[in-house]
Amino acid sequence: MSNPASFPLAFGTAAAAVLSFSALTAATPASAQEKPYAKINAAAAASAVTVEPLRGGVMLLNGSGGNMAAFAGPEGLFMVDDGIAVSKDKIEGVLAQIGKGPIRYVVNTHWHWDHSDGNAWAHRDGATLIAQANTAKHLTQTIRVEEWGHTFDPLPADGQITLVVADEKTMRFGSETVRLERYAPSHTDGDLSAYFVKANVLMTGDTWWNGLYPFIDYVAGGSIDGMIRAANVNIEMARADTIVVPGHGPIGGHADLIAYRDMLVTIRGNVARLKQQGKTLEQVIAAVPTAQFDAKWGQAIISPALFTTLVYRGV
Repeated sequence: MSNPASFPLAFGTAAAAVLSFSALTAATPASAQEKPYAKINAAAAASAVTVEPLRGGVMLLNGSGGNMAAFAGPEGLFMVDDGIAVSKDKIEGVLAQIGKGPIRYVVNTHWHWDHSDGNAWAHRDGATLIAQANTAKHLTQTIRVEEWGHTFDPLPADGQITLVVADEKTMRFGSETVRLERYAPSHTDGDLSAYFVKANVLMTGDTWWNGLYPFIDYVAGGSIDGMIRAANVNIEMARADTIVVPGHGPIGGHADLIAYRDMLVTIRGNVARLKQQGKTLEQVIAAVPTAQFDAKWGQAIISPALFTTLVYRGV
């Protein structure tokens, strides 16, 4: 499993035109700012792509941005997310060990590049690209993300979504049934879960970060309250024996989802109380409303100060 303290993370935003987080970054101390885009890409270029069997033929892939999954059927492969394009050859090498035949389907859990940058090569390999409608829209846009220090161009035509999910879709693939369901706006406005029914494996995308503070994409319709709602949805979807795969961090289960939800609720309450007292963002950061969770959750790219900033914006 991945080590949360060293796992390369990603976060982002979207809108209908070129966007900037200038208002947010102007209000956030320099110590809270991160520009991880180049760092994450460099990590993907240097890292091996590893595979971990989960259950029922569902395989976890990591080493290229967010967690990915692959399942082999008689007609080829079904994937959830496809990582960063620089990892193409390594991902293809691992997939060749998992099953024969082309990639038939790739589901994007949301638009962020560390989950969708492989779309073009996956489509050229034969994949139908699937995502929620808002994710499909964001992948056609030019987006400036100041925290990443990067402007995202629209994905090329080969990388655009070809099968749009409005709210839910159930797909039969080989011996498995995959149920896709839209979350209400949470991490973004276009998040999808993917549940492998027979294997009892749930992919949450970035609605859950295991052992890590999450990024919240406000410009693309996310919010701290939406993240809490999505955390509750994940708790309801997962059974006691469900293997749950987060967008980032190690796999976990029902108890881990509860711990994550409780962390979000507690920090939201702490930040809201301080903001209601009239404290500025800088004063709230200085009060360290995340203190009881930082040792576990605050050791990666989304620092306690940045996470406090994101929560402050939404309460």
